Amino acid sequence: MQNPAEKQRLIELDVSQPVWDRFFWLAPLVLIGTRETDGSHDLAPKHMAIPMGWENYYGFVCTPRHHTYSNIKRDGVFTVSYPRPSQLVLTSLAASPRVSGDEKPALGALPVFPASSVDGVLVEGCYLYLECELDRIIDDFGVNSLIVGRIVAARVAQDAERVDDLEDQDLIHDSPLLAYLHPGRFAAIDQSLSFPFPAGMKK
Repeated sequence: MQNPAEKQRLIELDVSQPVWDRFFWLAPLVLIGTRETDGSHDLAPKHMAIPMGWENYYGFVCTPRHHTYSNIKRDGVFTVSYPRPSQLVLTSLAASPRVSGDEKPALGALPVFPASSVDGVLVEGCYLYLECELDRIIDDFGVNSLIVGRIVAARVAQDAERVDDLEDQDLIHDSPLLAYLHPGRFAAIDQSLSFPFPAGMKK
């Protein structure tokens, strides 16, 4: 019987090094908002971000080297803005490097408005907004950490809300989703199909 690895022509990856750049994988792309020590706002794009279970918890991967980590550890809050594909350039600007004075001038190009329940800002024009209070930080995933927040406020754009009188596919077609394809690519998702769940499956 032929070895499945040979049949599928599988390539062994060297796990003594990170494997994540050797293939493409799909992720959301969000903007995490925090406050700097001087009171100004910081926005940082993150793609290792996900709901933490079925309750109102949200987590993302960061590193203690970044302002995002230290700001959240100090203030205990953060915001999440889900940009649309049309906001790709603005989202990319948030990744601009800091310059002299440890500032990111490109952030001035991002239109923002105040969060409703935490001390922070959200990016105008996005389709989903979360405001979170810090629940826990788990360090030592190599150089990275997992930051988990409890959602205390959430808003969705009217054209992105699931409603009974609109088919899900029509909703996604009319309000496409922005996806990050690591490493270094993106996609606008405007087509989808119902997932074939087996009968009786539950969360």
